[in-house]
Amino acid sequence: MTRIYTLLIAVLFSLPVVAGPMDEPHLDFVPRTVREAARIGVVTAPASSFTTAQPFEANPAGAATVHLKSNEDPFSQASGNMPFDDILNFKLGNGLFEKLWVSSPSSTKASDGLGPLYNARSCNRCHVKDGRGHPPETADDSAVSLFLRVSIPARSHPLTDKIEGYHPTAPEPSYGTQMQDFALAGHTSEYRLEVSYQETEITLSGSGTASLRKPTYKAADLGYGPLHPNAMLSPRIAPQMIGLGLLEAIPAADILANADPHDEDGNGISGRANIVWSVEFKTPMLGRFGLKAGAPTVKEQSAAAFSGDIGISTPLFPNPWGECTERQIDCRAAPHGDKDVRGQEVDSVGLDLVTFYSRNLGVPARREANNPDVLRGKEVFYKTGCIACHTPSFVTHRLKDQPEQSFQLIWPYSDLLLHDMGPDLADNRPEARADGQEWRTPPLWGIGSTKQVSGHTYFLHDGRARSLLEAVLWHGGEAQSQRDAVVTMLPDQRAALIRFLESL
Repeated sequence: MTRIYTLLIAVLFSLPVVAGPMDEPHLDFVPRTVREAARIGVVTAPASSFTTAQPFEANPAGAATVHLKSNEDPFSQASGNMPFDDILNFKLGNGLFEKLWVSSPSSTKASDGLGPLYNARSCNRCHVKDGRGHPPETADDSAVSLFLRVSIPARSHPLTDKIEGYHPTAPEPSYGTQMQDFALAGHTSEYRLEVSYQETEITLSGSGTASLRKPTYKAADLGYGPLHPNAMLSPRIAPQMIGLGLLEAIPAADILANADPHDEDGNGISGRANIVWSVEFKTPMLGRFGLKAGAPTVKEQSAAAFSGDIGISTPLFPNPWGECTERQIDCRAAPHGDKDVRGQEVDSVGLDLVTFYSRNLGVPARREANNPDVLRGKEVFYKTGCIACHTPSFVTHRLKDQPEQSFQLIWPYSDLLLHDMGPDLADNRPEARADGQEWRTPPLWGIGSTKQVSGHTYFLHDGRARSLLEAVLWHGGEAQSQRDAVVTMLPDQRAALIRFLESL
């Protein structure tokens, strides 16, 4: 039936039929009927009038939307439509998400296995209150929620035969694919992150100005020798956690329907799908998660973070030493926490609980969706062309075993596709099919609560933008014309645009 549904959607949207990525083995869903597809097309059509909010727009996660709390916890609530019987699993997953892991051997067998090299002792240390991380603000500030990915170019890769357009890379020989800046006693950390900034002033229409800070990153105090001369480093900041299960439940066909890799419609926007290899299902799948859409599912993203960030093994990434390379002999030989009855440091039950928690972090209700200034900003957002990448809404699959995510009208403001953002935002490091200038469109829901939840307003993949306006002004590449329009528009239009973004 999945294949029949794929063929139907391919016909409706004039898509090529593609095996593998179009299939969704992680979801147990009921295929849509032709009538349902037509209804969905109507309810997700972009707004054409801006005098009032669209129906249900104030509930960005549909029935899963949660109350917008006034404290720092709006991102830490369970899906608003979660059955009562599942609340305990959500809380158990939260406990594992917040667990502080300790080194082995330890008398606390349920919590041992940290490292030996790691970036944080818990998931919550990076995603505080399930929100967004931040770059170091002072020379003494910890970089716990910002780290460097690393790889080197490769001549070949097994996946180039399985995924068209795959960029062959290899782990850096001494440091792997992610650099860890903390280590257990008796071990040497891999590096210390240094960040410096150069300010550039931008003149805005109406005699206004804005200042952009361009970061330079350095992997200082290298603990395992020099980096490979062709090492490619990419800064990555911890993203907010809300709405992940709903993003996972968007039909792949609906995402691919927005892809236009050759810009055939001539609007300057050429979104591309990242197709990645699923460790769990052993097949190419559509990438949805991560700053370059490098992970296909919430479960796989969670397991990869356990391994790379904390050095914790799971059934998907069973190495008990996490990211330690073959050259890091002492790290691999150190005591680990996977020898007891659990099998791995986080077993399948634990990984499922963390996945359930991550999948069900609710999206807060919109602020003032019917406010005239917000509606004016929405009109600016739409008519400037921002929705060419920040797709306003989708309807999720009708799921058999996930009532919280099933058949919901959602408003993430993202197409989940890759876009060339220009040389100023480039990390020059490819990931699967994403090249060094491409990034996944980040969902905008909840972005107006960043200050409330995380205590700052740092945005983009490395937190360089100190405000929503700065984030817009960093746009380039496919979004260059939209960025330039914001620079030259009337000040009150620009203020309305920011007011709209703050309402999300």
